[in-house]
Amino acid sequence: MAKKNAANPVKFGTPPGVHEGQHFKGHAELHEKGVHRQSGLGISGTAHQGVDSIVLSGGYLDDVYGESEIVYTGEGGRDRTTQRMVADQTMDSRGNAGLLLNQALGNPVRVIRGLDIKRQKATGGYEYCGLFRVAESWTTIGKEGFRICQFRLLKLAPGESPKPQPVAPDGEKKTDLEEQFRRTVAYERLIRDSAVVREVKRMYDNTCQACGLRLVVSPEGEAISEAAHIQALGKPHNGPDAVDNVLCLCPNCHALFDRGALQLTDAYEVIDGLTQKLVRALTRVKEHQIRVDCIRQHRSRWADRPYDG
Repeated sequence: MAKKNAANPVKFGTPPGVHEGQHFKGHAELHEKGVHRQSGLGISGTAHQGVDSIVLSGGYLDDVYGESEIVYTGEGGRDRTTQRMVADQTMDSRGNAGLLLNQALGNPVRVIRGLDIKRQKATGGYEYCGLFRVAESWTTIGKEGFRICQFRLLKLAPGESPKPQPVAPDGEKKTDLEEQFRRTVAYERLIRDSAVVREVKRMYDNTCQACGLRLVVSPEGEAISEAAHIQALGKPHNGPDAVDNVLCLCPNCHALFDRGALQLTDAYEVIDGLTQKLVRALTRVKEHQIRVDCIRQHRSRWADRPYDG
């Protein structure tokens, strides 16, 4: 494998003799023409050199394929036999780290679209869609209940070159990946420590609104709880960091809610997100006015999930 990669190094840009809209019968032809170097894989590239091409094959429910803008889910977490997500994705995997590097350094990505997708296979061959830039990246909980890495790709005009997007603050010298991870950790810490979070926990004295559990962790009666944003913060959900968009939950209910295994109705009832059956009424105090539009947005993230029973 190492010799094969050495013979086919990462090469950015459109290969000679290839044009946008060109059709290819399969991965073998894509590889032969230098359009996609790594046959059978959706992402071609390395964590240290970047990604030179990707194939859109409909493998993830959260993908959005447009002509000039694409929301692309990275690699990892999928069982190749069942084609279901079984684990969280991480930004440190080869392909995802490579796409982060593209974003930071301004390297373009060749995009190949699979045609007539059936069970994640392109039965109609492939079409070369041109060069795109990695405009943004983030992690979120996907429709299958696991954390996914996503990238917003924007099409480049003929002759346009993407600009590098340095992410380290002035005066600091960090690798691109180190800075991405630093920003993620700092952002999550900010969420945990915000005044909004503290206020919601105070309202319920650290008691879970979904199950009623109060986790006491000291002889003095100190308890712990977690704050769950109903409409998630950040890309792509853009929920408000406000009291009316936050629940006080125990760690178990928080994990279930983040993955859609617990949901809320417009009448503030807790339901099992896998069966759609009623669990109990959500505990609420008068001063906590929860936004129904945020509840609906959270529910809509799991609308494509098949239900049991």
